[in-house]
Amino acid sequence: MGIRNINLIDLSVYQCGTQNCTPGYSYGPAIRDFFLIHYIMGGEGIFKTGKKTYALKKDNGFLICPEQVTYYEANSVNPWQYAWIGFNGSKAKEYLEIAGLGTEQPIFECNNGYIRKCFEDMSLTADMGPGKEIRLTGLLYMFFSQLIENQGPGVLYDAKSNRKVLYVNKAIEFIRRNFSSNISVSDISKSTNLDRSYLGSIFKDITGVSPQQYLINFRVARACLLMKNDELSIGDIARSVGYKDPMLFSKIFKKLKKISPSQYRKNS
Repeated sequence: MGIRNINLIDLSVYQCGTQNCTPGYSYGPAIRDFFLIHYIMGGEGIFKTGKKTYALKKDNGFLICPEQVTYYEANSVNPWQYAWIGFNGSKAKEYLEIAGLGTEQPIFECNNGYIRKCFEDMSLTADMGPGKEIRLTGLLYMFFSQLIENQGPGVLYDAKSNRKVLYVNKAIEFIRRNFSSNISVSDISKSTNLDRSYLGSIFKDITGVSPQQYLINFRVARACLLMKNDELSIGDIARSVGYKDPMLFSKIFKKLKKISPSQYRKNS
């Protein structure tokens, strides 16, 4: 089923569908220019990528990444039936990594029924009009959320590092949305539901700086952009990036940039 493109940026669905394969049905070797996920509703088959071959069955799924040569084939005795969805977007790779999927780990397993329902609901959008792509994108987000929640001892991959990335990304998103308010590191940690010291540890491991320093860096970088607006005073800029006290803002700015805000504006 082809999809009308209405320019969804983070995730954009290209196609989706279902297929009851005949015995020995195969596709490839071939490449795609978008991400493609297959979820097996029943039966068996194999998926090949690089030098690896995976034997898959009901409740397994596999990911095909752009420009990756792959081949898949239905079992000759018990051929599989699968649903698929093709997508791309600026956040596609990031969301897949958080879910534990990529070229090195293209396989997942989920048998709780929720993901199956997501794909079944996707097939029901065939007769929809202009809202089809938005509905499909919403179902794709629900699929990712369940795949992340499903990570545990029975999953085919180790998601520990991906969970850390998820928490750090959540903290960064909170900072970007709230930097202009009087937020603290405690507020940032609360937004992730993590202990402050633990968040600080994984945040620094992944970004190289503490949450507090990241917040300062972000505010100062934003202030530098606002300096180009001559209608804003230094005090206006300080308040716009979360500092009620212009003197404190100037002190922090100078410590980071080795120059005062007014001199920075003059030099620019």
